[in-house]
Amino acid sequence: MEANKLKKIMKKMEHALAAASFAEEGEAGTAQSILKEDRRVLLALKQGRIDAATVKYAINSSKRIGAQVDILYVASSPAAVVDDAVLTGLITEFAAEGVASRAIKASGCMKQAVIDYTNREKEILFAVVESPLSLDEDCSRRDTVLAELWRKLKCPLVVVMEGAGA
Repeated sequence: MEANKLKKIMKKMEHALAAASFAEEGEAGTAQSILKEDRRVLLALKQGRIDAATVKYAINSSKRIGAQVDILYVASSPAAVVDDAVLTGLITEFAAEGVASRAIKASGCMKQAVIDYTNREKEILFAVVESPLSLDEDCSRRDTVLAELWRKLKCPLVVVMEGAGA
């Protein structure tokens, strides 16, 4: 585990030095793009419950801050995690908006999937979900919807609810 941390630190140092070199030569835009490479937003979606406002919020937020989007697509069971046309459509939609994205498939409890993913991926700036109710769906433990998630989550959580603008 320590070797992975050291590799990540070295990679960040290389990026910082490369960005500094470009900045010294007057290439501020290139320098900024190098430094923003690892910035990512997590969009957590439950299969069958994809809200257009939540997707739009993730697109707009990512464009504003220059981040990529990781789409965590959570199905009810491992057997339900298949290539889904909806997921392919989302990736196409993000690409059309100029936002790089990648799909991550999981099954079971969304709350646990979000916690596990943000624990593994340290570059996540914040996580976006469509409602507090989707977090507890298919979970064996029925905690208060957000209380335990807040304690374990390694990044801010944005909940986009009906009526909220993007």
